[in-house]
Amino acid sequence: MKVAIASDHGGINIREEIRSLLEELNIPYEDFGCDCETSVDYPDYALPVAQKVASGEFDRGILICGTGIGMSISANKVKGIRCALVHDVFSAKMTRAHNDSNVLAMGERVIGPGLAREIAQTWLQSDYEGGRHAKRLKKLTEIEESGQ
Repeated sequence: MKVAIASDHGGINIREEIRSLLEELNIPYEDFGCDCETSVDYPDYALPVAQKVASGEFDRGILICGTGIGMSISANKVKGIRCALVHDVFSAKMTRAHNDSNVLAMGERVIGPGLAREIAQTWLQSDYEGGRHAKRLKKLTEIEESGQ
């Protein structure tokens, strides 16, 4: 597995925590920024990660901003992305198991670093169940391809 990661100015601290986790788990990653505490625009950081995941260059992406909302909305504009905004461990497991999410979004102003690590580790180590969920994902793909 190879992971793309990014944050805006509101997610720098948790991004550093997640980078540390990825290193501990020996998961290769590339960091797409940002490296400042000055206000920046979250789409500028969400888009490269989402595009890299959608192209297959990276298997998964992790995005962090103040709430996670802007990053998740931005990432989900990219065809093929299923970005889940997660602030609890159960949802992290279920979004992989049932939705085959390929991008995780979190909010630094919503959760602390310890919980963020636990969420990310659960999400990274959870598998997609397939089965009855596959037909639902197929419907999402059909909606996406129809442009509706």
